[in-house]
Amino acid sequence: MRAAYRVLALLTAVGVVIQVAAIGLDGFMLNSDARDGVTVDSSYSNLGQSIHQLNGNILAVVVLALLVVSFFADVPSGRKLAAVVFGLVVLQIALAVLASGAPVLGILHGINGLAIAGVASMAARRASNAPALATSG
Repeated sequence: MRAAYRVLALLTAVGVVIQVAAIGLDGFMLNSDARDGVTVDSSYSNLGQSIHQLNGNILAVVVLALLVVSFFADVPSGRKLAAVVFGLVVLQIALAVLASGAPVLGILHGINGLAIAGVASMAARRASNAPALATSG
């Protein structure tokens, strides 16, 4: 189970990297489309935005799985780290929703994403460095 914990934590950190790349793509595509005269309204979407939304949903499932697996994996502080990642993801979703009405919260959304990657990376390292379980018999 420690290996599953490690993989889920790593997938979370890599997922955040994908999120950063996707939102960067979104910004540059939006700028390019606006320059080209594309109407940017509430129905506007581009590849970067779509990837960011889809990957965000996938990340939520991965982080929920990490939290569940943490109860069965023998990782030092594993449950605590998984719970922190889960809490940060809940905050991330709330910030995304609230930023629609108050765009300045997008700053916190970006910073919180980096925190998710950092804590998930720490969790993966803990799983890698955890001593093997002693077996009797």
